[in-house]
Amino acid sequence: MEIFIVFAALAVLGLIAYGFQIWAVRATLKTGSREYRTGSKKRSFYPPVSVLKPLKGLDDNLFDNLESICMQDYPEYEIIFSLQDFNDQAYKIARKIKNKYPAKDITIMVERCDAGLNPKVNNLIPAYRIAKFQHILISDSNVMVNRNYLEEIVRHMEDPDVGLVSNIIKGTGGYSFGSIFENLHLNSFIMGSVCFLDKFFKMPCVVGKSMLMRKEDLEAIGGFRAVKDVLAEDYLIGKMMHSMGKKVVLSHHMIKNVNEYWGLRKFVNRHTRWGKLRCKIGGIKYFSELFSNAVFMSFLPVLLWEPSRITLTFAACVSSIKILGDIYISRKIRARMSWLLYLLSPVKDLIIGCIWFVPILSTTVVWRGNRYRIGKDSMLSPCPETGIWSWKYRVTDTIKARFA
Repeated sequence: MEIFIVFAALAVLGLIAYGFQIWAVRATLKTGSREYRTGSKKRSFYPPVSVLKPLKGLDDNLFDNLESICMQDYPEYEIIFSLQDFNDQAYKIARKIKNKYPAKDITIMVERCDAGLNPKVNNLIPAYRIAKFQHILISDSNVMVNRNYLEEIVRHMEDPDVGLVSNIIKGTGGYSFGSIFENLHLNSFIMGSVCFLDKFFKMPCVVGKSMLMRKEDLEAIGGFRAVKDVLAEDYLIGKMMHSMGKKVVLSHHMIKNVNEYWGLRKFVNRHTRWGKLRCKIGGIKYFSELFSNAVFMSFLPVLLWEPSRITLTFAACVSSIKILGDIYISRKIRARMSWLLYLLSPVKDLIIGCIWFVPILSTTVVWRGNRYRIGKDSMLSPCPETGIWSWKYRVTDTIKARFA
């Protein structure tokens, strides 16, 4: 009974924490709506923007994602599609976009860059070199935006003290279990955490899918080469901007992260990598993620004590409350997901709870075919494929492959 009481208490605390996250999302959206009405008045601040789009492979809905940035109601901006290889499948999509919009200022930059260990940063360095304008926007290839996206985020840069602007992100699509789980997680834990940290602690939590900066501020922190060997380049850029005395702003303009046909393996691999990243960045604070996972906490007594009526009923009640909370956020952000899919939310939380333990046991990631060790602040270093240490990774990889 003592085991049940301990984990039941942790589950209740997790639900309370999630309640605060829901409140933070609601408050953020309300503030955004008020700012949009105020900002709809005529403004004169429309600096030209260089939009950097790093491309690698065929993301879900890639053509429509790239097309959305071409349809902005904004006076002057350029788009730079950046790739490492002409044989990349994304190159053909980029060519189609450029041919469809000949009047737009679109450049396709193809250059092999091995400046660092982070492949995204390697993609950005050549694009940044040819960018014409002082305002730089990094926009990921799996992001779809509205026509007023540029107008809404640029207005924050009218304040010279603002160094970086990022966005609220919601997951859309979902035709496979992996993509449904990804969208459920984006629209609950990720969105809730970002809004919670911004509202209650004024802590910048930068998600790199959309980052607007000035060249002078980026170069003041060392440019992209300063983050070429880290996994969480977005976090570190935000941290350095904040340390430099610049404001890091969360724009209330919501963008869409399109996930349609992810497999379960991709979902697990992605969040295993993200978990290792957050563990190295957060340190002891990483444990708060486990304790705030109310569904996982509520099911532990079933496993560690017994599957009795009281333990199963409690787990079912906690899961039901979490489902209702996720549906409420979904309605607020207009996620357009069937309410039936939210019945999978407890399953997703149980998977995330199991993934939480992996960073405690492993400090390596396999990213685009290369293996790296993760150090402090997600600093990457090459991992040996030979010698005594390589056997550890081969054994763990074999076990993962068996259960994937």
